[in-house]
Amino acid sequence: MPGETDLTTLLQSMHPSLREGDYVYALWPHGKPLEGEIEAAVREAEGLTVVLHRGEADRLGLAYDFVASWITLQIHSALEAVGLTAAVSAALTHAGISCNVLAGFHHDHLLVPSADADRALEVLRLLSRGIVLRNERPEDRPAILALTSRAFSISPVTGAPVDGTPVEVGLLQELFDCAEYLPGFSIVAEMGGDIVGHVISTRGWVDGLELLALGPIGVEPTLQRRGIGSALMRETHARAVTAGEPGIALLGSTGYYPKFGYVPATSAGVAPPEEVWGDHFQLLTLPGWPDGVQGTFRYAPPFERL
Repeated sequence: MPGETDLTTLLQSMHPSLREGDYVYALWPHGKPLEGEIEAAVREAEGLTVVLHRGEADRLGLAYDFVASWITLQIHSALEAVGLTAAVSAALTHAGISCNVLAGFHHDHLLVPSADADRALEVLRLLSRGIVLRNERPEDRPAILALTSRAFSISPVTGAPVDGTPVEVGLLQELFDCAEYLPGFSIVAEMGGDIVGHVISTRGWVDGLELLALGPIGVEPTLQRRGIGSALMRETHARAVTAGEPGIALLGSTGYYPKFGYVPATSAGVAPPEEVWGDHFQLLTLPGWPDGVQGTFRYAPPFERL
């Protein structure tokens, strides 16, 4: 049966799956006959590179540095198919995940750092739905502001239509230009070249401790409840952990955000800027959260001018 060549079909049908165990790249000793369970090999002028289970490399006494997880794209792609490798590599690059591609006769295979395996699977599953997460660029801002206006045309507090321009639009404009803006934490969801979601996190503080303040987050109204907002939340979390941020604070629904691990900030010793916010002011503590934190949270100045 011939392999698939249509890029849209390839992306929608790739069904990434994770093989069990860790894999490594190793240089095979020159002149030594091949032995053991080798999964792939590439001969170069400098020598023979092999890919095999980490345990097998240890048994054979082979040296290695890169420890990877093996993801197989479960679609029979034709060897002459154009665009699949580029699309996959670009999506993983936007997520900051390195990727080594092996093309087999039936499938394409990706070797990604073991620590990034779960996140890579999520990136690929989003890509199969036509969604790519990436950093916001300055030229995106008009589209982001228009999206934010549509996303907040119904007040999340009252449930009633908003008269005029939602306050979140002006807030976002100011956040883009303030000193507390963090480029790596302004993330867009793109579908078919259109921006369909956006989340921003800016610098905040508790008694001198720097952490992130998440929001606003907006999703195209016609595409809400399809996982785009959840993907933006998880991407923010992953980036925060990688950056060594100690925690993320936000003001939002007590019925939605706890599923991402958020708890009332007061339970972690952090008081909201406004006491009336109560449990709606929430905190996600990350591995770098120190003991004994006490104080009132402080947002970037644009929030204080609302």
